[in-house]
Amino acid sequence: MEKIEIRVEKERFKELKNADITELIKKNLSKAERTLQAEREIFLLKTKVKLEEKLQEIEAELEELRKFYKKALEDKELMLEIRKKLQTENKELKKELEAKKRESNNKT
Repeated sequence: MEKIEIRVEKERFKELKNADITELIKKNLSKAERTLQAEREIFLLKTKVKLEEKLQEIEAELEELRKFYKKALEDKELMLEIRKKLQTENKELKKELEAKKRESNNKT
């Protein structure tokens, strides 16, 4: 158990010297408990505010990530569509090239 040191003025000490210290402590214990409880509540309220701010930041970041993901999916779909068109165009161009090669071979 830790040592508790209480400092009081001379006059107050003389008054306390004649008083029942145990009774005085019991009488003031509830005040001390209320003070500690109030300090704890203030601490918890401050912590709550900080956590709520952090939650808002995280929710904002999450919303940004959702928008980014949605845009990425749209871009992916667009790229796949373009890729498919290019593949079709490439096949057609290869057929035309083959046809021209055959024509050129037939002429010679």
